[in-house]
Amino acid sequence: MIARLRGKPVASTPEGLVIDVGGVGYLVAATPSAVRRAEGAEEVTVETYLHVREDAMQLYGFSDRAERELFVQLLTVNGVGPKVALAIVSGSPADELRRAIVREDTARFTAIPGIGKKTAERIVLELKGSIAGAIEPGDIGGTELEARDALVALGYSLLDAEAVLRDVDPGLPPEERVRLALKKAA
Repeated sequence: MIARLRGKPVASTPEGLVIDVGGVGYLVAATPSAVRRAEGAEEVTVETYLHVREDAMQLYGFSDRAERELFVQLLTVNGVGPKVALAIVSGSPADELRRAIVREDTARFTAIPGIGKKTAERIVLELKGSIAGAIEPGDIGGTELEARDALVALGYSLLDAEAVLRDVDPGLPPEERVRLALKKAA
């Protein structure tokens, strides 16, 4: 297993990031955060996962261990292959995705292109038990979901609603959070 690469980023292509390690160029299908880290860097370290099939070997790259661990957990879900798992991990920070699983927030996953309702439900169902112990109890509150869903109902995208709410005190009631988020966005 190739678990990590450290080398010079020499190219970024639609297929992934090419990292020169000791004269050998490794093509790594990487998350956007790993690609951003490599841009303009003389040397980059990328956490990797080597996926082996009968007909191919593919390296997947991540900016940190948390992204890789979530990717590996997603691969255990029935119907989730490496491309879908990479799309999920690329969509949001790993901690936010873990909280979404514990909160049974399937909307977080259906907002990712290529993830349907059944796949989102399967991810939550199959991973909730293994992830629940790793999340702080205070991180699982429903008021954040209520405020986010209210902003989505007003026309915000899921990710935009969450971004606006990040700057608003999470201890406030959902109605107040929405009011302050709309005020800040205006």
